Amino acid sequence: MTTNDVAPQELAALGEGDRASLRELLRGRRSIRGYRPDPVPQELIREVLADATLAPSSMNTQPWKFHVLTGGVLDRIRAENSRLMLSGAPIQREIAVAEKYEGVHRDRQVDIAKRLFAAMGIARDDTDGRLDWTMRGFRQFDAPVSIVVAFDRSLEPIGPVAHFDLGAVVHALVLSAWSHGLGTVINSQGIMQGAVVRREAQIPDDQTIFTAVAMGYPDPDFQANLVRSARESVDDVTRFVGFD
Repeated sequence: MTTNDVAPQELAALGEGDRASLRELLRGRRSIRGYRPDPVPQELIREVLADATLAPSSMNTQPWKFHVLTGGVLDRIRAENSRLMLSGAPIQREIAVAEKYEGVHRDRQVDIAKRLFAAMGIARDDTDGRLDWTMRGFRQFDAPVSIVVAFDRSLEPIGPVAHFDLGAVVHALVLSAWSHGLGTVINSQGIMQGAVVRREAQIPDDQTIFTAVAMGYPDPDFQANLVRSARESVDDVTRFVGFD
C-alpha cells in the first residue's frame, strides 16, 4: 500500500465530522481582494500545493505547473501589467477568453461588481474610484504572493479537458489555502499581459499560462473581503432524471 492508499477501515471511518468540515470550508471560503503585507512562508505554500495536487485529473494526466511569485519579480509584473493596460495595449492572454458575457451570466457579473463597489463606497459615477479598482486587479490586488498556473503546451489540442483539470486543482488550492488561514482570489487580470509574466517569471516556452491566484493573509479591515456572491439554488441549476 502506498502512502496515498486508503484502507477499507479508514473509508468506513469517514463520518459526519469529515463531511461537516468540508461543508464548513466550502461555505466559509470567499474571494479575498485586500491583503496584509506580511510575507507567506514558502513551506506553508508548499503544504497548500501538496493538498492541491491531490485533485482529480483526466486519466491521471496531472497537467498542472505552478510558478510561485513574490518580491521584486511580482512587483515588476504588477508595474508593467498596469502600464500596458493603462496605455490601451491589446490583451495578451495565452488562452482564449470570452470578450464579454451576456444574459444571466452578465447579470451575475454585474451583481458581484455592485456588491463590491457598495462595500468599498465606490459610486456609479465615481470614474476615478472604478479605475482604481480595476487597476488593483491588474496588480493582483497587491497580494504578497501570486501563483501562476500553467500547463504543458503539448496538451493544447485537448485544451478543454486540460482546462477542466486545472479548474479542479485551482479549486483544491483555494480551499486548502483557506484552511491554512490564507486568502486567495483567482485573478486572470494579473496575467492579461502574458508576455510580461512569461519573461519576468522565466516560464518555459513549452508551458501555456492559464490563470493566476493571488494569495496572502486577509486584511480584516478591507471591506470588500466581507462580500459574498449570490449563488443560484440547486433547484435552479439541476435536473434529477429517473428518480421516483
